[in-house]
Amino acid sequence: MTEALIHKTAENSGDTAAPASVPPVESPAAPVPAEVPLSAGDVEAAVHAIADRSRQAARRMAMANRAWKDRALRAVGAALQESTAAILSANAKDVAAGKANGTSAAMLDRLTLTEARIAGLVAALENLAGLPDPVGNVVRGQTLPNGLRLRQVNVPMGVVAAIYEARPNVTVDIAGLALKSGNAVILRGGSAAEATNQVLVRLLREALESVGLPADAVQTVDQYGRAGANVLMRARGRVDVLIPRGGRELIQTVVTNSAVPVIETGEGNVHIFIDESANEDMAVEILLNAKTQRPSVCNTVETLLVHSGSTVLPAVAAALRKAGVRLHADERVRASLPASIESEPATDEDWGSEYMDLDLAVAMVDSLDEAVKHIRTWSTGHTEAILTNDLANAERFIAEVDSAAVIVNASTRFTDGGELGLGAEVGISTQKLHARGPMGLTELTTTKWIVQGEGQVRG
Repeated sequence: MTEALIHKTAENSGDTAAPASVPPVESPAAPVPAEVPLSAGDVEAAVHAIADRSRQAARRMAMANRAWKDRALRAVGAALQESTAAILSANAKDVAAGKANGTSAAMLDRLTLTEARIAGLVAALENLAGLPDPVGNVVRGQTLPNGLRLRQVNVPMGVVAAIYEARPNVTVDIAGLALKSGNAVILRGGSAAEATNQVLVRLLREALESVGLPADAVQTVDQYGRAGANVLMRARGRVDVLIPRGGRELIQTVVTNSAVPVIETGEGNVHIFIDESANEDMAVEILLNAKTQRPSVCNTVETLLVHSGSTVLPAVAAALRKAGVRLHADERVRASLPASIESEPATDEDWGSEYMDLDLAVAMVDSLDEAVKHIRTWSTGHTEAILTNDLANAERFIAEVDSAAVIVNASTRFTDGGELGLGAEVGISTQKLHARGPMGLTELTTTKWIVQGEGQVRG
């Protein structure tokens, strides 16, 4: 088992004044030190108290206008820039501990922050600040024959909780998205990134206070360990939605055990199908990008399907091997490759694997139908791509493949909130209720109906 277990009253204008109706911000309560031993009852009471403070903070966040929230995002970005050295120092401790504990290379990559990655987080926050505020957006509206005026509008979820592991960048991404969409967030980032997250959460809370928003809009239960995560999962009524983000074991345990409504973010057993019309140069470039740019993330390709009529396999395989990719190939692929290109026999375990490393399963198929059948059998519903110069095949692939993202002639690495213009993402949902695919600002809102009348009564 993974360690992690266990509305808006002002218009979206450029006005920089804070709404007078928002209550004053109280000083943040100091968290209980991690070394203090607590009973199960004490942990439950402590986590419930955090959730209750989050609820109060969420009410104030829901009343903040866009300009106010954007100032908070920019304050967070400035704090990250000013505290880069402190963040990297804390992160180095986490990475060193991870190496000593035998953490996998893929997990270490996700755990590691660099100056460039921190700069990327700052850029994402600035991008979020430049996006429209989803709160108050009118989804639909009409005037009924009886004169009632209806509007369905986006409103914040309220209290959003996230359980994730070894991903300190998620701390900033989720907090930023939650704040912009008017929510409060409770974080459980796991012990692997404990030192880094402690610094990041402190900076987030201080930045909120600096602009007059409640520090309790960002809180963590990391100090209560696995027991705190379990209480968080059962805090139905105090927490509105829970988002797990991590490996299959973490996600499925949260989905199975949570009493709080869960938006399931899925693992990425991602496929690329090269049909017989695909261009060789394009296929090589896309496969290298999709597999090697950052192999530890969920939108990296894990299985390559190649049409038996295609001639690009030797060039693609050679390029992948040169880049250090280990090929797990079926008999037909192995027979078609030159002896100079190393591969090992694939098993059913390979077709179902999310390697998160420089490994790739490769199979040969005789038709688009066979490729789609393979994807339906083994896909986790995250992202699938087709490389083709045949418009009819592209349209069939789009229509018949049922995944959160379907891509034609581009890298699967584009299934990402930032790359798709969402600013950032909470995660990539592979379920079909409420949110699917990269989850940005709108996906952290729900809706309510506003009905305005002039004395009408129902007959």
